[in-house]
Amino acid sequence: MWRSCLRLLDGERRLLNRPRGGLAASVGPGSNPQPPARAYVPPTERKRFYQNVSITQSEGDFEINLDHRKLKTPQAKLFTVPNEALAIAVATEWDSQQDTIKFYTMHLTTLCNTSLDNPTQRNKDQLIQAAVKFLDTDTICYRVEEPKTLVELQKNEWDPIIAWAEERYGVEIGSSTSIMGPSIPTRTREVLISHLASYNMWALQGIEFVVTQLKSMVLTLGLIDLRLTVEQAVLLSRLEEEYQLTWSQISSKSNACQSHRGVQSPQRAAAAPGSEPLHCSVGLTGLHSGGSCSYKDISFKGTS
Repeated sequence: MWRSCLRLLDGERRLLNRPRGGLAASVGPGSNPQPPARAYVPPTERKRFYQNVSITQSEGDFEINLDHRKLKTPQAKLFTVPNEALAIAVATEWDSQQDTIKFYTMHLTTLCNTSLDNPTQRNKDQLIQAAVKFLDTDTICYRVEEPKTLVELQKNEWDPIIAWAEERYGVEIGSSTSIMGPSIPTRTREVLISHLASYNMWALQGIEFVVTQLKSMVLTLGLIDLRLTVEQAVLLSRLEEEYQLTWSQISSKSNACQSHRGVQSPQRAAAAPGSEPLHCSVGLTGLHSGGSCSYKDISFKGTS
């Protein structure tokens, strides 16, 4: 889940721009306490003040050392994480910084600080409720009624994930074109709350963060159970945006094509007797079948 959080943040900026050489670069806040918030907002940048980054184990937890200094949280607590994999990821964030420390790239450090300091003082039940509340506005449960191509795309890409979640957890979720969204049964909430209660506070901080980024409890469940990759979850959460972007690009190519050939606009061409209007065909590939959420085989046909 923590790896998912890191990659998810990178994914929001067209995801998965992998760092050059070595492990991923990400970082968190400075040493001064921040005002209460969902998570700490790290300072922007500062000059790198350390040469080496190392990890030590103490009483079952792992600590991060910057030269001979132990890393601390914004509330001056000792920065410790519960497993070596997370410690390596955080240490890599610090080690990957160049002459200037760019705290806004250190996502795992920030999330760990939030878990350790708990600035909003939320308990386990509150974290679970914060995640489950997204069922009411889950991205993949809200559907459009037009255009037809987007309706079909949502059905093809989102329905299999909802069907999987319903079968996996034995619940009803559904979808709706109503502005009010689908009516989520009480039992569905109870089952998912019970499931999330099996995770510890560290995991719940990560889960709640992912749900907030994807705006979807269902997609997050797919990530937790490895039904979806991070790339797939991000693209599915951005399905409508990707659709709009693709058709915007199609429109631009259409205009460029017409300009190059001296072709009339589709509207004018359609009005002109004996003319052949510009046509566009778009092939879609399905994420749920292991493909990528993309629009392929875009072709334009017009008068020559």
